[in-house]
Amino acid sequence: MRRCFAGGLTCAIARKGAAEAGSIIVIVRLEHDTLQIYGPPPGPAYDEFGHRRWLALFDGHTLSQSDADAFVAKQVSIDPDIWVVDIDDPGGTGLLDIEKHS
Repeated sequence: MRRCFAGGLTCAIARKGAAEAGSIIVIVRLEHDTLQIYGPPPGPAYDEFGHRRWLALFDGHTLSQSDADAFVAKQVSIDPDIWVVDIDDPGGTGLLDIEKHS
């Protein structure tokens, strides 16, 4: 959140999970009321430089608010400790370090 605020973006915790556990889902609000969802990739949570790793879910396709809400509800039913962070970044990735797959 500090990184977003320092970069001039609006950010909020949309759902608090367990303080000591729980995955994190990041929803980035783009232009035209579309959303991109990021989650942790397989493997370590952090790269060799200490940066948290992120993977674009849904093959990087954008979603509507209702589709994102349904996805989050399903994830909460699987993992009630999950956190959801909401970032408003119309032109980008919410300043996340996105994992690239070839």
